[in-house]
Amino acid sequence: MSASGGMDAPIEEIEFLARSKNRVNVLRLVAAEPHTRGDLASATGASQATLGRILEDFTDRSWVRREPHGYVATATGALVADGIDDLLSVLETEGRLRDVVAHLPEAELGFDLRQLANATVAVPTPTHPNAPLQQVVDAMETASTLRAFSHALNEQSLSTALSRVRAGEQRFEAVLSKSAIEALLPEDSLWTQVCALAAEDGAAIRVRHDDIPLAVTVTDGAVSILIRDADGVLRGVLRTDAEPVKQWAGERFERYWEVAVPFDPAAFDRR
Repeated sequence: MSASGGMDAPIEEIEFLARSKNRVNVLRLVAAEPHTRGDLASATGASQATLGRILEDFTDRSWVRREPHGYVATATGALVADGIDDLLSVLETEGRLRDVVAHLPEAELGFDLRQLANATVAVPTPTHPNAPLQQVVDAMETASTLRAFSHALNEQSLSTALSRVRAGEQRFEAVLSKSAIEALLPEDSLWTQVCALAAEDGAAIRVRHDDIPLAVTVTDGAVSILIRDADGVLRGVLRTDAEPVKQWAGERFERYWEVAVPFDPAAFDRR
């Protein structure tokens, strides 16, 4: 392949790899460690004839070389393998986020979306319409510590937190927007629960007068990001334990906590 092929040449090489899963797998295998043809056949399930063509094509591109202990990737072959791994990771992440990306608050996420590569994504389905909320509640029911910042509260999460804190099984800290608290004022049951939760020794709730643009919970080292649409409907939940996401969530919580004030029920008019 000529180095003067412009944009077409790299695209043609991507196409060359993408047309065959076996090519991708072989390149990734020999980039990781030396493999004999027998090793490659066992790992990929490809026939010896197919492997012969692949290795010949890779040798022509100077991506692999044969050594006494097997086939190994050259420096450029390893570079291509790394690039393919990165592309596959990006596409896998995109696939996970596809159902929620239209509602993702991108400007508020202080981390690279690649950090969500291993995230679990819960979205409503016809058979499990409450799957996103249930994922959050399931995490709450086993967490010994919970930190949250949010622009909304729901009855299931509130009752779960109150039950866990009262039982001495959870430490609960939250920063809520003023609008989130105000939304509870007409609801006797919810108002009673949030006041009771705030009064518990194992809980602390603060109120931020400015808006909080997204809802996040951190439970025992894992972060859940609740994705809502413009009407406030929960469209999905992303959950991950990636360190950069945990760091972002922790820093954002501390920033909100420092400027918020302790929740005082008397400061809200329920008339």
